[in-house]
Amino acid sequence: MYRNRGSLGGNYIETMSCRWGTELWDQFDNLEKHTHWGIEFVERYTKFVKERSEIEISYAKQIRNLSKKYQLKKNSREEDEYKYTSCRAFLMTLNELNDYAGQHEVIAENLTTHIICELTRYIQDLKAERKSHFHDGRRAQQHIENSWKQLESSKRRFERDCKEADRAQQYFDKIDADINVTKADVEKRCSLKARQQAQMKHQVAEDSKNEYISYLQKFNKEQNEHYYTLIPHIFQKIQEMEEKRIERVGESMKTYAEVDRKVLPIVGKCLDGMTNAAASIQPKMDTKQVVESYKSGFEPPGDVEFEDYSMSMRRTVSESSYLNSRGEGKPSRSNSRGKLWPFIKRNKGSGPEDCSHLPPEQRRKKLHAKIIDINKEIQKEIDQRDALTKMREVYIKNPHMGDPNSLDPRLEEINQNIDKLQLDARKHEAWLLEVETRLTEQGDPQRRQSGFYDSQATTPVNNNCAPVNRESPDGSYTEDHSTEHHLKSRSTEFDDDFDDDDPLPTIGTCKSLYPFEGQNEGTISMAEGELLYVIEEDKGDGWTRVRRNQDEEGYVPTSYIKVFFDTNAKGAMTYI
Repeated sequence: MYRNRGSLGGNYIETMSCRWGTELWDQFDNLEKHTHWGIEFVERYTKFVKERSEIEISYAKQIRNLSKKYQLKKNSREEDEYKYTSCRAFLMTLNELNDYAGQHEVIAENLTTHIICELTRYIQDLKAERKSHFHDGRRAQQHIENSWKQLESSKRRFERDCKEADRAQQYFDKIDADINVTKADVEKRCSLKARQQAQMKHQVAEDSKNEYISYLQKFNKEQNEHYYTLIPHIFQKIQEMEEKRIERVGESMKTYAEVDRKVLPIVGKCLDGMTNAAASIQPKMDTKQVVESYKSGFEPPGDVEFEDYSMSMRRTVSESSYLNSRGEGKPSRSNSRGKLWPFIKRNKGSGPEDCSHLPPEQRRKKLHAKIIDINKEIQKEIDQRDALTKMREVYIKNPHMGDPNSLDPRLEEINQNIDKLQLDARKHEAWLLEVETRLTEQGDPQRRQSGFYDSQATTPVNNNCAPVNRESPDGSYTEDHSTEHHLKSRSTEFDDDFDDDDPLPTIGTCKSLYPFEGQNEGTISMAEGELLYVIEEDKGDGWTRVRRNQDEEGYVPTSYIKVFFDTNAKGAMTYI
């Protein structure tokens, strides 16, 4: 391999001293063909670079479209996915890929600017220069050919005149011989005429000879100048043009490589960014995020106690049985639904405003996020109000700039928006306080065992939240009737046997704050301001069991009522 390189280098050194004018003096046509091929080669190389540039543009476009296709869509369900490190890493990879595509666009742009455009202009100049050189060469060739034709013409004329002089001399010699024989006067006159004709022909031949010699000397001089001065000069220019063409192609090939080399550092940074994105993936954090996303905050259901039907029909109230009793010995269809919550499919709707359809932990996170969004909106409105207030002050100081009263309607509208948002924020904060209080109570073992609040004999539990649709006692949505038939059929199996048992004792009273229409099985309707008896407190699912009279009882939303517990009452104990 190195030997071949040395051989090529040696040949290159040897050819550096060559001169087309002296070594290719007779190859005008071949040089014309070769230089024409050289221009075609530059055009073919330019076309190659142009197609490469088009490929880079097309590739960059496809890469950008691919990156855009998998980018995060605004207000889409995919936004929740990017809380995971793997999804964020994928998003970073897409961004780096988009930058990577940009570098291919830079390659295409540089190829077009530094090679394609430059070579296109150079080809036009090269064609014009080649045309000029070969025009000079053809003109020199035409001149030497015309000189040669003149020489040949004088040569033929000299040859013809010489032949005619010889014939005239021969004719005179013949007549002169005859004169010497006959000695006649007439013949003497003919001999004189022939002598004059021969002498004239000899003179014409001599003139042709001199002309021939003149043209010959002129042609030799012009031929010498043609092959040793004009043609070498013209061919030397053609050689220099060809060498510049080859050098220009070499420079373009070098630029071709440099265009790629210049983007390599940025491409490397893009690849490093992809590598760093992959390194940022944390499996344990992602699995922890799954817990944060789906943790309900509920306690697992307790053991199901054995209910011995072979003994007395009056059985002890069991908080962990499938069908909790309404009274002693009577199963409660509503409470049974509460214990079956892990097996009930929940509705996937958007849910009420206070997020009561969500499990406690998820409800807390959702309310917290909503409060943050509301505070941002409040700050935005305050900034607008401050800007308009300053503008109003400017208008007051400079009346020619505007009427300050024209801003009053907008300021009033902004103040109303701020009041509305602040009210909304307080409402959500009250809901958040409610759910955080319940989560705290669920985390306290003492409260889980007693089921009562540490308060005075009568402790009011006030909820000032606006009435919205609440989660039903069975853990499904208020208006979801899909599970009602299944649970209803299960609870009715016991109704016929225990309808005559005593009801549960009361543990307190409550006053309804809002009207409620109990449409699902196990709920009870109530009017605003109605007084009811509490027979079973809220166990963390947002529902309280109440009784209107001896035969009418059911569940109502805890946030719809103000509860007063009687600490002296011995009612149904709940275990959360």
